[in-house]
Amino acid sequence: MNEDEKWMKIALQEALKAEKENEVPVGAILIKDNFIIARAFNQPISTNDATAHAEIQLIKKAGQKIQNYRLNHSTLYVTLEPCAMCFGAMIHARINRVVFGASDYKSGVCGTCVNFSKESYFNHKVKVTGGILEKECKDLLQRFFKMRRNQRSN
Repeated sequence: MNEDEKWMKIALQEALKAEKENEVPVGAILIKDNFIIARAFNQPISTNDATAHAEIQLIKKAGQKIQNYRLNHSTLYVTLEPCAMCFGAMIHARINRVVFGASDYKSGVCGTCVNFSKESYFNHKVKVTGGILEKECKDLLQRFFKMRRNQRSN
């Protein structure tokens, strides 16, 4: 198992926490100097906050922990490809790299729908690696949505 897989397994643990709270199971962790700075999971439903994606929750926690909104030289691991809002927050936080598991065919901006990391107009470049533990991340999301559809039809 490589380093990216090791960290993604921990992000998957966060996604399971979201699932237990009936949130879309997306989890994230922030790594700096080989240490976990913060962990978070999706919470838009429970907080009634459309911006409470795992990445946004994580960036807030990490900034508070290190007492700086700039998260330079860090890597964000997330189980689902980031959306525009989350990628924008990563740019503003100066996150160095994002590693994601499953592609998001509806709103992914790291190469699936569009690739924000290749745009020249952003003042900070975020390196992107996708597809890490993709099957595990995708299976978790598919299982969750299948369960939700079954609950609605009953």
